Amino acid sequence: MTTIEANFDGLVGPTHNYSGLSFGNIASTGNTSKPSNPKAAAKQGLEKMKALTDLGFVQGVLAPHERPHIPTLRKLGFIGSDQEILTQAFKQAPKLLSAVSSASCMWTANAATVSPSADTKDGRVHFTPANLVNKFHRSIEHEVTGRILKATFNDKTHFAHHPTLPSVEHFGDEGAANHTRFASGYGEKGVEFFVYGMSAFNTQSPRPTQFPARQTLEASQAIARNHGLNERHVVFAQQHPNVIDKGVFHNDVIAVGNGNVHFYHQDAFLDTNAMQHDLQKAWNDAGNTDTFHFIEVPSAEVSVQDCIQSYLFNSQLLSLENGHMMLVVPRECQENPNVWSYLNRLKDASSPIKEINVFDLKQSMSNGGGPACLRLRVVLTNEEKAALNQHTLMNDQLFNTLNQWVEQHYRDQLVESDLADPQLLQESRQALDELTQILKLGSIYDFQR
Repeated sequence: MTTIEANFDGLVGPTHNYSGLSFGNIASTGNTSKPSNPKAAAKQGLEKMKALTDLGFVQGVLAPHERPHIPTLRKLGFIGSDQEILTQAFKQAPKLLSAVSSASCMWTANAATVSPSADTKDGRVHFTPANLVNKFHRSIEHEVTGRILKATFNDKTHFAHHPTLPSVEHFGDEGAANHTRFASGYGEKGVEFFVYGMSAFNTQSPRPTQFPARQTLEASQAIARNHGLNERHVVFAQQHPNVIDKGVFHNDVIAVGNGNVHFYHQDAFLDTNAMQHDLQKAWNDAGNTDTFHFIEVPSAEVSVQDCIQSYLFNSQLLSLENGHMMLVVPRECQENPNVWSYLNRLKDASSPIKEINVFDLKQSMSNGGGPACLRLRVVLTNEEKAALNQHTLMNDQLFNTLNQWVEQHYRDQLVESDLADPQLLQESRQALDELTQILKLGSIYDFQR
């Protein structure tokens, strides 16, 4: 049975804007109130999806959410027609309006944690939508995210969908941005690696002091239990509090893994030796015989600040048919001398990483998300791939259809004051209604119900 890893990218929504909502994300707060280009953002994302499809990778699309989200404003006391609610919110609470208009669901690395059937007790692929409780604008996503995932992976024989964890700080969960899977082959038993920022119930344990730790140990442990994972093949490691305080808000900003390779920065983990020991032990116990590669980037060559500026580790590490690996990086890596010099040395070294592929994702990068943020990794057998919603898989026809759809419905400039425009709400709803028909998702949005 052939098993592959598919990447499901979030399609950028029509209200993509720079409101600086993500405290702890340097790029997000640094570009506050600058004009955005939703049309360019969506097309840049589609170009990456199509390029990887053309290289032979399985690529899927996850739909954006309805924004501005009027039901949330109604819950918070705004009344009247949709237009009246927008006007009230803009006058009384403009930052709240910005929050319920965020297109942050584009970063589907935060959509959910996914465990493949090779790792789970019941032999199904398991999904748990992230509660994203640390940021209000993202904490309202999980209900619709769950609907989208169920409409995409819609066969109960092969797919298990769990409810989100309790939406409190103790179980703060940011999804696959803090989860990596290692295995000799995608269909083999793997090691599931969970990285957390703090232990919520152990108040004496280390934690950052300036920026929040968004993932808790307790959340990661709960997901591992719910997914029915073998505890001998699960590793938990703590992200270093100091790098969180420097702006490394998720593990995927400082580390990335795939197959038998863990690529990370020297300062990424609180206890690097324990991380290496635990991963190697779990790797051996799971029956993997390939050499496990720990590729540690020295801070003397690439600083944490270089990592944040370039998003070196917020890259996609993909397996090639020849046994080598390709790193998909944003253009900012090419523009950073330290990072680009290191990458050129890396591909000429003895590591499995032999190819570097550069993409222009400026619109997403300016809001704090690179290639890895934009994708949710889903390992699938042939049967599981055949059982998912085939209309969500990228191909030439879907690429052309979605580009035409973006061209018809998206604006090429958006500023915060535009979010109060009732016409933008109507444009967005019309676009999303058409999208659900293109992707055959059914009625997943509140305005459709």
